[in-house]
Amino acid sequence: MSGQGSLQQRLERTWYGGAPVPLWLAVLEVVYTAIFGLRRAAYRAGLLRPTRAGVPVVIVGNITVGGTGKTPLVVALAGELRQRGWSPGIVLRGYGGSVAGPEIVAHSADPARFGDEAVLLARSGQTPVAVARKRVEGALLLVAQGGCDVVISDDGLQHWALSRDIEIVVIDGQRRLGNGRLLPAGPLREPADRLASVDHVVANGIAQPGELAMRVQGTRAIPLRSHGHAVPLQEFAGKRVHAVAGIGNPERFFTMLEGEGIVVERHALPDHHVFEGQELTFADELPVFVTEKDAVKCAAFAHERVYVVPADAVVPPELFDAVHTRLHALRSERA
Repeated sequence: MSGQGSLQQRLERTWYGGAPVPLWLAVLEVVYTAIFGLRRAAYRAGLLRPTRAGVPVVIVGNITVGGTGKTPLVVALAGELRQRGWSPGIVLRGYGGSVAGPEIVAHSADPARFGDEAVLLARSGQTPVAVARKRVEGALLLVAQGGCDVVISDDGLQHWALSRDIEIVVIDGQRRLGNGRLLPAGPLREPADRLASVDHVVANGIAQPGELAMRVQGTRAIPLRSHGHAVPLQEFAGKRVHAVAGIGNPERFFTMLEGEGIVVERHALPDHHVFEGQELTFADELPVFVTEKDAVKCAAFAHERVYVVPADAVVPPELFDAVHTRLHALRSERA
């Protein structure tokens, strides 16, 4: 086991498994809290000012580290806004890539340069996607070159330099907020009471009062090498497969497959793992299932038994209705 993987497992036990917080983590939590508090206070006092993009900005983020299901929600929201007559664009940092930006991400973009999530979003539909370490620059590029009249910022809740009009927070309905402590003693990027100030809290899984329940489902497996016809997941029910996931919460992918009656051999990798090929090779002839996020990085060396399982967000319509209504109100106010 790599040192990175071992450390991550220790943190997971502390954050979500009830293990005591070591002193060194508690000390670092104090440092993180002080730095975070000073930066937040600077924006509240007007010493630092956010920049407007010229169009409404919708933030889809979280207050915890790790995967909560933001990306499927971003895809669903962008698609719904397009159907309702908007021209959305998506901006994100491009974590794991080398491009500082701002740049528009092409469908054929290299994940090593732009990041796996950025390439996944670019290939998921007709929505322009921009990568920028300074999200303000990416938002302005989407407006200027992409003709966008609304910008969705993926994972931009703590990027206060970009002014926002709507904030949507996605949380894990099962793991919730872990031990409730700030990084690195816990998984929180911001204090838990931040949830009270956002517009919508979406729980991926079981929702509590005041939250909207979302679920992420997979219904099909697509041969990655040949891009052939999709196979319904039900056809794999009762069969064993290897499931490989280098995402923030691999367990969610595994349990989704098990929910279809599939017998899963788990292979969890660190988030944003850089694939080299051997991760998809096993001593047997079983099918190998990978996530969409991983598929953009390992398509070049996938063998014929590797399938990608797209994840679709099932979202309550009232979320889309609320966002659409608010955007119309903003357009009228600024006309």
